[in-house]
Amino acid sequence: MKKLVLPFILLVMSTGIAQEIPHTVNVNGTGEVKVVPDEVTLTINVENEGKEAATVKKENDATVDNILDLTKQLGIKQNDVQTQYVRLYRTQDYKTKVSTYRATQTISIKLRELKRYDEVMLKLIDTGVNGVQGISFSSSKMEEYESQARKKAIANAKMKAEEYAAALGQKVGTAIQISEAGTEAPQPMPQVRMAKAFSDTQESLAPGEMTITANVQVNFALVM
Repeated sequence: MKKLVLPFILLVMSTGIAQEIPHTVNVNGTGEVKVVPDEVTLTINVENEGKEAATVKKENDATVDNILDLTKQLGIKQNDVQTQYVRLYRTQDYKTKVSTYRATQTISIKLRELKRYDEVMLKLIDTGVNGVQGISFSSSKMEEYESQARKKAIANAKMKAEEYAAALGQKVGTAIQISEAGTEAPQPMPQVRMAKAFSDTQESLAPGEMTITANVQVNFALVM
């Protein structure tokens, strides 16, 4: 008996489920908070030069020890005092062939009370500090101000989104995605006079004002 094999063709039809493309508006937001700094970090330099490397290093180390002792006497916390740079090197005059050695140390000192700047600077100069490489300002409430700036950035982004949506006769819905571009606190440009020129009635430092900026990118849904 012959068997009859009938081919079966299975047709599989796939039906795609249409997904509606979401209507969104993508905007950037910026928030700013202006504050007066209440902290300052000094970066000071100690430098010695001479013909003997050991002598130069010893003199340099002695000055640094005096600075560290002074910071303790002034009640500055030791975690607010940090060595940034140490170098001992030789230079040679190519005409005379005479070699000299130079030792350099750079130290940063953070003052959590800005009003102590004059007092501390005058006493640092007396220890043998050669100069101030730079100063930077900060605030003891930086986290609080950064939080305020972020909230303002979100509010600014929502305001922009609402303006765009209103122009189209639509409304803004929930936030679908938020991306933070970070916060910035550019340093104010200080005015500093040399410590030796200070008098009891002079102010040597004008800290100015810091602007803490937060930037965000928000993707809002649009309600038809």
